[in-house]
Amino acid sequence: MNTPTKKKPSNKDFHSYPWWSPRFWHGMPMRVWFELVRQNHWNIAPSRLGLLGTISLASCFNSIAESLCKARFQRQLKSPPETDPPIFIIGHWRSGTTLLHEILMLDDRFCCPSTYQCFAPGHFLLTETVLTTMLAWIMPSKRPMDNVAAGWHRPQEDEFALVNMGAASPYRRMAFPNTMPAEPTALDLETLSADQIDQWKSVLRRFIDTLAIRDARRPILKSPTHTARMATLAKMFPGARFLHIVRDPFVVFPSTKRLWNSLHHVQAMQIDSEKNAEEYVFECFDTMYSAFERDRAELNDDQLHEIRYEELVKDPVSIMEKAYEKLKLEGFEKVRPAFEKQAESMREYTTNTYHHDSRIISEIARRWQPFIQRYGYEQPVADSPAG
Repeated sequence: MNTPTKKKPSNKDFHSYPWWSPRFWHGMPMRVWFELVRQNHWNIAPSRLGLLGTISLASCFNSIAESLCKARFQRQLKSPPETDPPIFIIGHWRSGTTLLHEILMLDDRFCCPSTYQCFAPGHFLLTETVLTTMLAWIMPSKRPMDNVAAGWHRPQEDEFALVNMGAASPYRRMAFPNTMPAEPTALDLETLSADQIDQWKSVLRRFIDTLAIRDARRPILKSPTHTARMATLAKMFPGARFLHIVRDPFVVFPSTKRLWNSLHHVQAMQIDSEKNAEEYVFECFDTMYSAFERDRAELNDDQLHEIRYEELVKDPVSIMEKAYEKLKLEGFEKVRPAFEKQAESMREYTTNTYHHDSRIISEIARRWQPFIQRYGYEQPVADSPAG
């Protein structure tokens, strides 16, 4: 696993992200893409018209490829292989979910969706081998928001697959940050109608079934959004396990705000005004952890385990051993050597540092106090203003 480098990306990195590099929306079929554009009244910045053209052309290809894939794999799609219930990695954005995901993928009993599979969920069974080879040159080697290694075959969030398949998701806001609702739509599924929830469940099941055709090992799904959906997921997949990672909220807040800004610079069809960025981070956290605390009461003791990012980075082997024991995953001794090797590579692991604004610190301490107390974090000292 490649750990983040010491170089911290700048806003110039976000704006210089190559126009020909893949965006999440390049995986949508026509029916999904044009409905999203129509919903936002074709309110597209002139500077993004070229992106509109490439995504629209890609959507035509996706629709055709999806139809061909369904015809080619009709029998397998009707009776996909049975797999063990998923393991869900959950936690707020920038809390270490990606790091945890890549550590768990050292255990060869598990599989996970790749970037290509999440970007092309409708036809990856048909096109993955050919197109990942042909399009290797267009995939940047690093993610624009944090310089973590990127690639078509690296683990990816299944939320991107759900978006591309037309499910309700807060990630739809990335395409139209100025015209989509300011609140985190579809983060907590209980805010949706019964029909929308049924459609969301159907899309997730279809994606997992399709993954099973490619690889029938136990799937590990990582999406911060699932932190607000534990009860629904536990009912859908009896025996599912949830591994929840938390991190210092005074680090998470500025890092998440930076994440949304970077994604909007790269992914959006509009020029993000950023006027709601700060409040959006607060509201997403509030919504996520209100749902999480509500849902945790519905899980059995062996279904949920929580770890702190700071402890994972300090001693990944013992932290993962405890997680395997609590979630009854078994087989830890077999994978211990791989985890120990990974621990060695993490000795030089460094993270970004952030300036602490007194106003933001006070607001985090006030609004996220229950989380701060539950997980034992401390309020930092504000940085002195420049003299």
